Amino acid sequence: MIRIGIIGCGRIGQVHANSLQGIENASLVAVADASSEAAHACARRFGVTVRDVSDVLSAKDIDAVVIATSTATHFDMIHGAASARKAIFCEKPIDLSSDRVRLCIKAIEEAGVPFMTAFNQRFDPHFGALRQGVVDGEIGDVETISITSRDPAPPPLSYVKGSGGLFRDMMIHDLDMARFILGEEPTTVYAAGSNLIDPAIREAGDVDTAAVILTTGSGRICQITNSRRTTYGYDKRLEVHGSKGMLRVSNVLENLVESASSTGFKTPRAQPFFLERFGAAYLAEMKHFVDAISSGKKPKPDAQDGLRAQLIADAATRSWQESRPIQINA
Repeated sequence: MIRIGIIGCGRIGQVHANSLQGIENASLVAVADASSEAAHACARRFGVTVRDVSDVLSAKDIDAVVIATSTATHFDMIHGAASARKAIFCEKPIDLSSDRVRLCIKAIEEAGVPFMTAFNQRFDPHFGALRQGVVDGEIGDVETISITSRDPAPPPLSYVKGSGGLFRDMMIHDLDMARFILGEEPTTVYAAGSNLIDPAIREAGDVDTAAVILTTGSGRICQITNSRRTTYGYDKRLEVHGSKGMLRVSNVLENLVESASSTGFKTPRAQPFFLERFGAAYLAEMKHFVDAISSGKKPKPDAQDGLRAQLIADAATRSWQESRPIQINA
């Protein structure tokens, strides 16, 4: 039985707590949050105790920690958990600074503890089936990938200001998915960004609409588009074109009922947001983390995957700022 403590009792922390309830070889022991009210509400919901962050990091009755706090706090918590020799599950991004991510990796490696970066979309059953088709050679050699991610509405401005920008916050999932499917690392990125939704996002130094083109050393191309607004639900689509065909994941809809009349065909909206769309993925990623610790295997995606996606996001941000292609650092 893997005994786990969760640090951060907001929306995503509660998602992970709920996932742990469905995993037989895991036990949620305690939760912690800077907000006492949030911590106690979460503890009541899941029937566990509230502890200080330092207690969760050092407790001998906790084997692993889930870090679900704001990105600015990850660095210290990763170092604290590593020094206490605890397995670590950390929300993305690991840190907004790639140099600080490297310091985290150094601490993790020196401590010899398992570490998993929470790129949950790798565990989506639809995306997983698509990737397996690619790996099995169903469409031959991959040539191009197209990824679309559009949120129903922008996040609060307070979140935008501390997010590191759309490329590091929202698009980083798509950048990781691009790496996951391409089979080789992107070497260059060209990014464009606009403010078409909320002027306040521009004033905060960020964009609300963006696109990037990634190119690999062999010439494979991935295009990604992001928007902070849709009128039809959470828009998440993925298409891979290869030498022998194409694989595609369309939007998951609220239901499968299609109506037809003299005016044409009508389908339901896409699911409301990422919590509904990736419910199965959140459970699968946490189960992978627990199973990896139980078996002594290395969980994936790991800290190096977190760093690689961060480096691409850094290059994309710079490309947008300088309006030119940027080489992606190793």
